[in-house]
Amino acid sequence: MRNGGSVRVMAGATGVALLTVCLAACGGSGHPDTPKGPGGGADAKPHAAAPLKRVPDIGDRLWKQVPGDTRQVVAVYGDGKDSADSTVALYEKTGSVWKQQRTWSAHNGRKGWTTDHHEGDKRSPVGVFTLSDAGGVLPSPGTKLPYTRSAAFQAPHYWKKSYWNDFDYVIAIDYNRVKGTPPNDPTRPQGQSKGGSIWLHMDHGSGTSACVSQPKADMEYLLRTLDPKEHPVVVMGDKADLKA
Repeated sequence: MRNGGSVRVMAGATGVALLTVCLAACGGSGHPDTPKGPGGGADAKPHAAAPLKRVPDIGDRLWKQVPGDTRQVVAVYGDGKDSADSTVALYEKTGSVWKQQRTWSAHNGRKGWTTDHHEGDKRSPVGVFTLSDAGGVLPSPGTKLPYTRSAAFQAPHYWKKSYWNDFDYVIAIDYNRVKGTPPNDPTRPQGQSKGGSIWLHMDHGSGTSACVSQPKADMEYLLRTLDPKEHPVVVMGDKADLKA
């Protein structure tokens, strides 16, 4: 384990019940959509753009929700309100300026986005959410975030084979969950109807039930780069809502 991060290990048997709750949000149902094609990591690259006073294309409504001590922002720009396609970019702050470090293609909820997410609506919630905990089937690639490795994250094998590795790496999006717990902890402070277990996780080539998915190389990059000391957040939504 590098960089002082902590590792939590859960036995597969004890975590099976927890995964059942997570599947509704992160993996879809027992009949997931047919993938449209492989996730693309080829476009992920460092970005040489000029420093910025704030993360671009984020309107005042959401920007005011970014904590003042945040120095890492994962921005998810959805193609459209009803689109499952999106672009992710990582921005880091040095002094008083922001700089885009890297960008890549991703997927969000298969029906798009919503400002009032509910269980089963197949849309990702628009908003600003902290990123506090990570985990997955595979060992930590060297993350600074608290990391729970457990076989309980394994996607069920009655799903299409292309979905089996979705949860090899996950980062919990702090929507309707308790920070400081494993990503597959089923506790939902706002109630079951508001959904939950919404993650950044690995891509299978098409939309999710509410999560944001991306290629393995980009998940590894985020896990190695996000630092609790920098108070990372994700700002996510369709482009129109992000600019509002």
